[in-house]
Amino acid sequence: MADQRRFTDDAMGYLDALYSAAMRMTRNSAEAEDLVQETYLKAYRGYGSFQEGTNLKAWLYRILTNTFINSYRAKKRRPDESDLEEVEDLYLYRRLGGLEAAAAGRSAEEEVLDSFTDDEVKRAVEALPEQFRLAVLLSDVEGFSYKEIAEIMDVPIGTVMSRLHRGRKALQKSLYEFGASRGLVAGRSGK
Repeated sequence: MADQRRFTDDAMGYLDALYSAAMRMTRNSAEAEDLVQETYLKAYRGYGSFQEGTNLKAWLYRILTNTFINSYRAKKRRPDESDLEEVEDLYLYRRLGGLEAAAAGRSAEEEVLDSFTDDEVKRAVEALPEQFRLAVLLSDVEGFSYKEIAEIMDVPIGTVMSRLHRGRKALQKSLYEFGASRGLVAGRSGK
């Protein structure tokens, strides 16, 4: 069991990462701040039951995700209040055209992806249904394993895998359609 007096030293190092995740979940800076504040309050209150030696980051993300699902899902979103400029770049964006791509050799797909702007990719991610968006963000942006995502979202690993697959396919379709409409990729042949 963890000592609550050490909470600040142990947990506050994740503040920026939790805020970034909260921004991606809520799409609103004020709601993200409230979500992080509520997460830290719940984490502080429950820190005595946290098992030292387990993954503190995953534990905090589970609290964040559950708080979001329980508190924010029911609220009606007001997209006109979204301030997407404050959202930090997704991992996917940083990879596009980066040193990793140059080192690995450029595929035709990577060349096409270079034509997409950050805002276009953000819109595609944000258009995903919530359950898929959360799974994609936790995996592809935050880097959690399937097992950790299952624990954070409180669903079986198979459900995580399914949501990731479906979310990534929907994202791929959205970006493909955008690329085709801009002449970046050839349109689909009549199938």
